[in-house]
Amino acid sequence: MTRESTYNFQRATSDDLALLATWQSASHVREWWDSDEPYDSSDLTDPKVARWIVSFANQPFAFMQDYAVHGWGDHHFAYLPEGSRGIDQFIGEPDMVGCGHGSVFIKQRMDDIFDGGAPVIATDPHPDNKRAIAVYGKVGFKPLGPTQETKWGLILPMAAMR
Repeated sequence: MTRESTYNFQRATSDDLALLATWQSASHVREWWDSDEPYDSSDLTDPKVARWIVSFANQPFAFMQDYAVHGWGDHHFAYLPEGSRGIDQFIGEPDMVGCGHGSVFIKQRMDDIFDGGAPVIATDPHPDNKRAIAVYGKVGFKPLGPTQETKWGLILPMAAMR
């Protein structure tokens, strides 16, 4: 994959809810992503979170979200500088996993977030999710400290700066 292999990010809408539910029910996604509460229309209108359907060659294959870490007073990244963003994502289509797409589309979105003025981008994979941690390392994330328990579960806090 190269930068020329551009990924398209479209805001998730209520038309995407069935696709998101299908992806969230896939075993490779359920392993790391809570699928007990599928997205609904109100989730898609939350101003603190930008939710995206990621496409490659005009085919949707992944979900990504970026959010204001200061949108929740008790968020585990609330100590980061003002304007920092958090990211989460998953590849929904099983045949697209392990093909090199993750690091490229994450980096592409990171560039857009940094261009928008974010001083830091944070993420919080489960510490046992070695594949995600490796991908994050590849695109510039470094651990911020030891694993910690949050209201969203056990995480390894990581951050990237431009």
